[in-house]
Amino acid sequence: MPQIEIYTQPGCPYCARALALLRSKGAEFREINAPHGTPERKLSIERSGGRSSVPQVFIGGRHIGGCDDLVALDGKGGLDPLLKAA
Repeated sequence: MPQIEIYTQPGCPYCARALALLRSKGAEFREINAPHGTPERKLSIERSGGRSSVPQVFIGGRHIGGCDDLVALDGKGGLDPLLKAA
């Protein structure tokens, strides 16, 4: 399974939804706490091409996007192949 990184912040319902989806898939991931004003949030913004919202999801180094993007990818059947990619 490729490395999965997800930038989140406490109390974010979109973060909780994205995490729940990844957990439902049995995916192992690294959750990175990235509240406003932290170096982690700055890195998330840089890695995502300027997107300042959370969550920001990366699978195998590829930027997937936020919660809505992750859910849409799953709905199109594109998430499972990414999670299984070597």
